[in-house]
Amino acid sequence: MKSLIALCYLGWLVSLTANAALPLAVEGQPLPSLAPMIERVQTAVVRISVPARVQSRRDRFDDPFFRRFFDQRRIQATDSFHLGVVIDADNGLILTNEHSVRGTNTAAVTLSDGRELEGRVVGSDLASDVAILEIDAKDLSAIPVGDSSLMRVGDFVVSIGDPLGEQNTVVTGVISALAQRNSLQPHRKFIQSDAAVGSGILVDLDGKLVGLNTAKTAQTASSSRIGFSTPVNMALRIGEHLVKYGAPQRGFLAVQVQDLTPDLARAFDIKQLGGAVITNVIAGSSAEQAGLTPGDVILAAGSQTIYRGNDLRSLVGQQFAGDTLELTVARQGQRVTLSPILESSTKPSNTGSMVHHQLDGATLGNIDARQVSTSVGEGVLVRNVERGSVAWEHGVRTNDIIVSANRKPVRDMDSFRKAIQGKEVLMLNIVRGNGALFLLLQ
Repeated sequence: MKSLIALCYLGWLVSLTANAALPLAVEGQPLPSLAPMIERVQTAVVRISVPARVQSRRDRFDDPFFRRFFDQRRIQATDSFHLGVVIDADNGLILTNEHSVRGTNTAAVTLSDGRELEGRVVGSDLASDVAILEIDAKDLSAIPVGDSSLMRVGDFVVSIGDPLGEQNTVVTGVISALAQRNSLQPHRKFIQSDAAVGSGILVDLDGKLVGLNTAKTAQTASSSRIGFSTPVNMALRIGEHLVKYGAPQRGFLAVQVQDLTPDLARAFDIKQLGGAVITNVIAGSSAEQAGLTPGDVILAAGSQTIYRGNDLRSLVGQQFAGDTLELTVARQGQRVTLSPILESSTKPSNTGSMVHHQLDGATLGNIDARQVSTSVGEGVLVRNVERGSVAWEHGVRTNDIIVSANRKPVRDMDSFRKAIQGKEVLMLNIVRGNGALFLLLQ
C-alpha cells in the first residue's frame, strides 16, 4: 500500500510516496529513514517557471520505443512549472529538461531558500531533452553526482518531481530495466524504473544524482507507472557541450553498414551470429584513415557485441566527436582491432545521418544531369538507401528526388539543410519515377 508522508523543509512542501515500497529491513537490518537524504538533496533542487504554452506531445514521445509502453493520450500533460537541479554552484549552472524551457531564452528560478532569480537558457537539446540554465547567485548548493554506469537492475532509487506544480513529490522505486534506443534516435538511452513522477531528477539512496527524468506512463488497473530517466553521465556530457558549444557535438563514424545475414556470414566465413558489414567508407574520413574498408565486418565496439547495423548506430550515437571507438573487425578470416576517432555529426556532409537523424542510412547529393536522367531540374537526389535503415523504414528509396521539405522548396543540399534545420519532424515532397508523393518522417 502506498504511504504518503508530509515533510516541510526550508519552505518547500514535499510529499513522499512509496511506489515499489522500500522494505522495512534488508538482510535483517532495519532500513534508515530517507528524510535526512531528501533534505540534503532539496537544497540543490530549484523550481523553474515559464509562461504557459501549448506543448506538442509528438516530438518527444511519438516513436517506437515509447509506443511500447503507452499511447499519446496517456502521456502526462506538462504545465509551466518544472524542476531543475544545481550541478555547478560556482558558476550557477542548473540541469533541467529541454521541454521545461522550450521556446524561451529566460525563466524564473526559485531556490529552495525562497530566493527568486532570472535564469538564462545557456543551451538546450531537443533530441535528449536536456537543457542548461545559468543564474547569478551566491551560496548555492550543488547536488552530488553519482555514476549512472554503475546502476543495476534492482537498485533502489528515489525520484523527485513536481507533477502538480504545487509541491515537490518524492517517489521511491527500483530500476526495472536499463533501456537503450536503437532506431530513430540512437543517442537516447534510459534508466527505467517504477519511481515515476514525470519530469525531475533521479537519485540513489545516498542522494547522488543518477538520472534526469523525462517521461512516465499512466497507471492502469493492471500495471503501475513506469518512469524513464536519462542517465546522468550522458546528461552531464550533453550539458558540457551545451555550455561550450551551444549544442551537443555528437560523434559520427563515416561508414555505411548493413546487417550480417546468415548467407553473408557463410560468404565471409564468420561463425559469430550477427555483425555489421561495412558497405561504404567516406573518402578522406577518419574511418578511412583508421583502416576501415568495405567488406569489413564489425563484430564489437568496445565491450559491446554488434549484432546488426542498428547496434553500431546506437552506440556511435551515444558518443561524442573526438571520442575513440575501439572496433573488433573480421577481415579475410582474421580479427583485427581498429580505433577510429569519431568525427562531428554536425559538420557539412551529404551522409543522411549528418543532415538529419531521420535520414540515417541515406546518401544524398545535388542533382547532376550527367549522372542522372530526370526531368526535374532542381532538388536533392537520394543516391543510396541502406535496406533496413531509419531512412528505409520511413519509405525513402534510392533515386528519390526531394523537391520540398516542410513546405519549403528544395533546390540543392544547402537549401535542404536550411529547410529542415531545427525540425524534429520532416515532411518531404518526393518525385519518384513518373509520380510524386509526400513522406512524413517522424
